[in-house]
Amino acid sequence: MTCKDNEPMIDDDDPPVVIDPPVEGIDYFLPNIDLNNWKVTLPIGSPSEVTPPEILNYATNTTLKEFMYNDSTDGSLVFYTYPGSTTPNSSYSRTELREQMDPGSNTTNWTFAEGGRMKGTLKMEEVSQEDDGDYHRIIVMQIHGRLTNEQRDLIGENDNNAPPVLKVYWNKGYVRVHHKVLKDINVNDVDILRTSAWEDEAESFDEKVDFEEFTVEIIASDGRLEVILNDDESFVYEDIHMERWGIFENYFKAGNYLNTTDSGSFSRLKYYDLEVWH
Repeated sequence: MTCKDNEPMIDDDDPPVVIDPPVEGIDYFLPNIDLNNWKVTLPIGSPSEVTPPEILNYATNTTLKEFMYNDSTDGSLVFYTYPGSTTPNSSYSRTELREQMDPGSNTTNWTFAEGGRMKGTLKMEEVSQEDDGDYHRIIVMQIHGRLTNEQRDLIGENDNNAPPVLKVYWNKGYVRVHHKVLKDINVNDVDILRTSAWEDEAESFDEKVDFEEFTVEIIASDGRLEVILNDDESFVYEDIHMERWGIFENYFKAGNYLNTTDSGSFSRLKYYDLEVWH
């Protein structure tokens, strides 16, 4: 039906206009991540860090914009890194979040007896390759140990660094878990504080996540550590090693920790959600 000047008329019999619901990848989305209790370390500076509350404005922060930004097409927070500045106890660079229970401070942490749980949904977006064609590997989550000031002074260290009891890797499309065990389970209560008292054991989940979304959940409790992939497979560590790990303070880490110094290497990792409970 038309009216004058051949313009269409609306007929009462015309079907109603249907408005499609928002579609991910077309409409605007934001990640489900509260940054109030996180600082971020970058592969620049000495290295540079951004802490709360400045990190909350990451979308407009000129220091962060290259390394940590939203992809509004899929609701992810992107972490980008390449070989650059490193922390004192590592030769690798990172764009990685560090938990701060007291925003802006590293001195308030938690023990296994107090417990901690972290769950995140993430995806490897893009990563460089070695000369043989294998992808470079990335640490995407950690539980890192920390010495108290008294423990630090007891063993004569000049900082509060302790080993990471847990490292979760994206490794050639698989999720690989490294956890710490004692070299000597009878080590005394002083020497156990030394990084040299511990070594890694590692195993990989069966499922290949490749470049698709996956979920990792970490649950730490008194004498026990569990890592769960996609609410399906899990590794549980509940032994003398975890019991004796209780001597340390801990904090969670999450992000993009590139494990190579190869020229031209890089990685781009996406987080869709990240939550921590204590």
